[in-house]
Amino acid sequence: MSLFASRGLTQNVGIKTNVLYGLTTTLNLSAEIAINNQKSLEILGAYNPWTFHDDKKMRFWLLQPEFRHWFCEKFEGHFIGAHLHGAQFFGGFRSKRYDGYLAGGGITYGYDWILSPHWNLELAVGAGYAHLWFKESPRIPCLKDVEDKRKNYWGLTKLSLSFTYIF
Repeated sequence: MSLFASRGLTQNVGIKTNVLYGLTTTLNLSAEIAINNQKSLEILGAYNPWTFHDDKKMRFWLLQPEFRHWFCEKFEGHFIGAHLHGAQFFGGFRSKRYDGYLAGGGITYGYDWILSPHWNLELAVGAGYAHLWFKESPRIPCLKDVEDKRKNYWGLTKLSLSFTYIF
């Protein structure tokens, strides 16, 4: 019984927030669950509901699950991962307004530093693909001149500097 209790209390779940998203006023939270000693699954959710001065905005929600392989031990040191992402967005900052979706995936490399028994600092960078389909229109109120567009993007798909609380 004590063997089961000690195993159940080991550090297998982490909750984190990406400081870089926070700098862009994007609310975000991730949960990471250990599958075994070298594999984990992270699920990130992000949301930006804000409108800035002169009706400039980029509202969006994002979901990004990631499977990770840790080279040493979970929540410590180097890891590689494979992530998927999906998002819905609306807004614009210049003369155009965009309303659409994106979906794709990529690979990640990261490193996790242990700061204390429950706190970690993680740096991760990912590259991959995203397919975007959206409506583009002028940023003029009541003007309905809409053009359907599609774009394929290859490049940076993840950048995070996250504080993690390990349970």
